[in-house]
Amino acid sequence: MVGAATVLAIAIEGYHPYAEDGGIYLAGVKRLLDAGLYPHDTAFAMEPARWSAFAPMVAGLVRVMHVPLPWVVLGLHLVSVWATLFAVWMLAARCFVRGDESKNAAAAGAVVLLACWLGLPVAGTALYVMDPYLTARSFATPAMLLALLGVLDATEWEEVSAQRRRGWVMWMSGLAICAMMHPPTALYAGIATVVLACLRARGREVRVGGTVAWCVMTMAAAACAQMFAPTESAAYVRAALTRTYWFLSEWRWYEVVGIAAPAAILGTVGWLLHGRAERDNRAMRAVARMTVIVAAIACAVALLFAREDAARHLVARMQQLRMFQVVYVVMILMLGKWLGERVLRRRVWKWAAAVIVLGGVMFGAARAEYAGSNHLELPWVAPRNAWGQGFEWVRANTPKDALFAMDADYIHAPGEDAQNFRAIAERSVLPDASKDGGEASIAPDLAALWARGVAAQDGLSGISDAERVARLQPLGVTWVVLEVGAKTRLECPYVNASVRVCRVD
Repeated sequence: MVGAATVLAIAIEGYHPYAEDGGIYLAGVKRLLDAGLYPHDTAFAMEPARWSAFAPMVAGLVRVMHVPLPWVVLGLHLVSVWATLFAVWMLAARCFVRGDESKNAAAAGAVVLLACWLGLPVAGTALYVMDPYLTARSFATPAMLLALLGVLDATEWEEVSAQRRRGWVMWMSGLAICAMMHPPTALYAGIATVVLACLRARGREVRVGGTVAWCVMTMAAAACAQMFAPTESAAYVRAALTRTYWFLSEWRWYEVVGIAAPAAILGTVGWLLHGRAERDNRAMRAVARMTVIVAAIACAVALLFAREDAARHLVARMQQLRMFQVVYVVMILMLGKWLGERVLRRRVWKWAAAVIVLGGVMFGAARAEYAGSNHLELPWVAPRNAWGQGFEWVRANTPKDALFAMDADYIHAPGEDAQNFRAIAERSVLPDASKDGGEASIAPDLAALWARGVAAQDGLSGISDAERVARLQPLGVTWVVLEVGAKTRLECPYVNASVRVCRVD
């Protein structure tokens, strides 16, 4: 069941290993495998590896297995999707305790709906339920679900002590994996699991008092972090303010609906169910209530401390609104339960129709998001994306120590599909406004380098050769990638439908 759902999920969402954050993480892996790569501004390639075991783990697997990196990445992506769906299957089986037939249909509905909706954007957080590429979050997400499952077992007071001990092991193991792979997710998981443990306590005093105390402690910790945060440079503030998804005030109305609607759905499940559902599904109600409380904490911290006009942006840098990832996963689990139990049941044609309709919508959205690329960018398939083709030419035909420049906002160019130059071309490049801006917003020490690189590359395809050379040569740039329509007399040994690669004299 879970294996088939994994294939379904990837077929719907697609696979784009070098897009968005996938390329950022893979650049760090490539640097660990070949220390000669990225000799210029190396910190931008290695920043994701600073606090995560992801890059050393992937690089280590490549060395031990003697398998090319693209194949290892594909295999790990499959494993991470399978692990996430399996964790949801186990969580659903743990929450839904009615008769066997009803329970199986509910769990199957949860897994199938999640497989169809893995590519669902999480409100305005610039995050998907699960990415169509491999990152540290790919392993932190199933680990977070494992921790939640562990809490349910550890707090099942009517069961034997062996099950509770197993629950503690899963709880702590899940948090440890999160911390090793993606520390922010470990923070979110820690908050969520403690809230769930309080809600599962035997006594009402602990359930209410413990939950309130933990919420107050979390808010107090955010207040202290904001109060004692270090002073920020002007370059860092500029980088931070480019991350509009950090600030609720910058969200559009439909993004705000994206946090209100899941909370309303889960609040209904957590507090308004009565009768048999209330007696039999205590775990389900506790998980639903936990997500509503976590959502409230995230929004309260964002509104009070993560503001654009704040003197410091340390709390905003923690991206607490991304706690809504667990809210969305649980919402999908609950909707899938209802779908499987009440609508689809044992009717094969209904399951097929549901997959076609629900998966078809998400498939269309995924194709629109990466319209210029192969839906599945597999190791043995040549890239269809013209930008990616240009980046591959760079990798094969330019020296390792070359330093490139591109338009600062190249990732948003038509047809570029957020393909990461640094990861595909395996060459140093001045920092861009988008993804490297994200790195600078997390690591303030990179902000000055980022601001300098963005200023040098601003509108690069639309200026004269003289201005290009004047901007780039002082920084040591030896090559430039321009849009194909750019006017230039530079020597350009490679040109395709979207880009031209030129030497800087």
